[in-house]
Amino acid sequence: MISREEFKTIAGKGIWKQNSSIAQILGLCPLLAVTTNAVNGVMLSLATILVMAISNLAVSALRNFIPHEIRIPVFILIVAALVTVVDLLFNANLHELYLVLGIFIPLIVTNCIVLARVEAFAAKNPPLQSTFDGIFMGVGMLWTLALLGAMRELIGAGTLFGGIDMVFPSLHPIQLLPESYPNFLLAMLPPGAFILLGCMIAWKNWMDARAAERAKLKPPAPVAMAGSH
Repeated sequence: MISREEFKTIAGKGIWKQNSSIAQILGLCPLLAVTTNAVNGVMLSLATILVMAISNLAVSALRNFIPHEIRIPVFILIVAALVTVVDLLFNANLHELYLVLGIFIPLIVTNCIVLARVEAFAAKNPPLQSTFDGIFMGVGMLWTLALLGAMRELIGAGTLFGGIDMVFPSLHPIQLLPESYPNFLLAMLPPGAFILLGCMIAWKNWMDARAAERAKLKPPAPVAMAGSH
């Protein structure tokens, strides 16, 4: 079982404190390449969450049977098998999106986030905790890629949810800015992704600094006197 405090700690680390994209700065290749819109970022993140959760569970369950000397090849083999399944599912059910995401689905195998959590957490902790760690690390990646993709899409093209019809054919992108809006190409190119990612990292650091200042100013909890009733 997992306690409530342990669950909150794992969730907080994955979503915010140790966020893979804006705290650990891992997985920059897919982060910068596929976030030309929010849909691409969300769908790649969902694929990564599935791989991370199941691979963490598998490695944690088998950790006592895997010789230490060959642990990395075994970890990669487990992750590669899961990525192959996800790749085939995308190709069969979301073929247009699969063509857009291209090589970045198979590249989940070499994603630093996946291997880092398998090695640093799943190989040392029970299955339930390891599964939640994989899920929440993926959720941290999901909201980061979704926000970055949404900002790039809005600034670059004035729309939101571009490509949503590849997932849900009955839906269409939302035109938030006037059609006369001159597309800002820089936001859609890698330099724009770097600039916006830098802004997100600065925002996180600012939020953390504010939280630390509030913690300093918070009055200490009263200490109970001995013998008081």
